[in-house]
Amino acid sequence: MSILSKSSPFLRAALALTAALGCGAMVASAQTTDEVSTTAPATMNAAVPAYSSSADQTVVPPANVNLAINVKPFDFLNAMQYGGGRRGAPRYRGGNTNPDGSNKWIFFGGAGMAVPSGNTSNYYTGSWGFQAGFGRQFSKKFAVPLQFDYDHMGMTNTTLASEEQVYNTMANQYNAANPGCAGTAAGCASPPNPLDGNMHIWSFTVDPTETLKQTDSWGFYAVQGVGFYHKVSNFLTPETETIFDPFFGPEAFTANEVIDHYTSNAPGFNAGFGFTYKFSRFSNERFYAEARYVFVANSYRPGITTANMNSSASNYLVANDFPGNSERTEYFPVKVGIRF
Repeated sequence: MSILSKSSPFLRAALALTAALGCGAMVASAQTTDEVSTTAPATMNAAVPAYSSSADQTVVPPANVNLAINVKPFDFLNAMQYGGGRRGAPRYRGGNTNPDGSNKWIFFGGAGMAVPSGNTSNYYTGSWGFQAGFGRQFSKKFAVPLQFDYDHMGMTNTTLASEEQVYNTMANQYNAANPGCAGTAAGCASPPNPLDGNMHIWSFTVDPTETLKQTDSWGFYAVQGVGFYHKVSNFLTPETETIFDPFFGPEAFTANEVIDHYTSNAPGFNAGFGFTYKFSRFSNERFYAEARYVFVANSYRPGITTANMNSSASNYLVANDFPGNSERTEYFPVKVGIRF
């Protein structure tokens, strides 16, 4: 007791520092214990899951934690069409595409048949034809292509019989008016027999086309156009020619040759409807089938017919022996093909 009471100031200071350090350690130990035993935040609404050393232990997340990830399925078509990520306004490939995704240019080609109508069917019979075109497409709904068409037709038996009668009558009259003509002499007319013939029309037109309905697979469109039409009627007769073959000598062959033809140039217009079908959602090509009505405003040119063929024979070699070629023309071209 006497020792403690007589302790030096230095000793008293050391004891005070030791007591202070001991209290700090006790406080730190109490805080650590509280932190370990603290429960999960109220927002978790679940106890901390117990883990085991088993590798197949299933970990169940708290019920109120939303771990769903908003993953958008990969869009192959957009990936093809748009470069990189889609941010803001869409960016289309190159400069050949319209804002709605359609190509700026259209190309097509097809073939089918041509069927005469109206008065034209009195002279000609249906046959074959083809078409090709290209032009500007302003949107999925509207395009203005430039088109070339070639339509071939035969001639009716009535036309050929009447024309053969005209040729024979005029030839006989011409030979009778020229002494010394026996039908085969130089400068004399030879009646064609038998007679054959055909007609064709080729045209260049501008054809505005409007799509009335279109889905991913099929479409329906209306077309109308105007342009230039060139009409040609040919009359043919069998001709025999001789060629020299170096191994077999002279050989004769017979083929139809044009003995007379008539042309007519005129403006015309067309109008019709078409159907398209897309082969695949990944391609731009479409099958199309269309039918149109064509009217060509030919200017009639009078000439020799069976009704007036006996009036004169002086113009046999230069006369218009087929005025039917200059009559107005009407027909229906029906074509199928590919648009792309």
